[in-house]
Amino acid sequence: MKKAEVQIGISYWANVSGNRCEVRIDGERPRGGWDATNLATGKRIVIKSAQRLQGEAGRLGGRAKVTTEGNVTIVENEPATVETIGGETTAAVGVLKKPRKTKAAVAEAGEKKLSCMAAALKVLTESGEPMNAKEMIDAMESKGYWTSPGGKTPHATLYSTILRELARGEESRFIKTERGRFIAAEKQGESR
Repeated sequence: MKKAEVQIGISYWANVSGNRCEVRIDGERPRGGWDATNLATGKRIVIKSAQRLQGEAGRLGGRAKVTTEGNVTIVENEPATVETIGGETTAAVGVLKKPRKTKAAVAEAGEKKLSCMAAALKVLTESGEPMNAKEMIDAMESKGYWTSPGGKTPHATLYSTILRELARGEESRFIKTERGRFIAAEKQGESR
């Protein structure tokens, strides 16, 4: 936009913190630019250049009444109109939110997935023999307990997690049998 096209009291689209939002120009600044209000958040902002504005926003709430008394500019807005969209009543200026999932919808989506650590413990308990981290990852993926979210070395992550668990001492759920090989602590307790 050009500086001559900007009018006080009009709403424009502008980039604010990387987001496109509607702003209302409240007044002109003495050294150039404009004072404005972000209509999404209600915060006051400064528009330094007309190039930041991307065009006039729709007139959902009507135009503002602007009066100037001396050095003070007074902006009076009409109340926002209310529209019904798809059976829901929303404010015209407000933001539509996605409906929340109910507990029933979450339960229907399926069981809660196991963490990598829980899946490794389950594999070791079922196996009964010592395994290294790569073998555990392969077994977890083949049985469908856990899959890597795209990491390049999930076995290294599992190995370091097990070592941190071993540092807990007696409370550890894993036991190191030999270098790089582990068993489940409850499996070891059964064989004693």
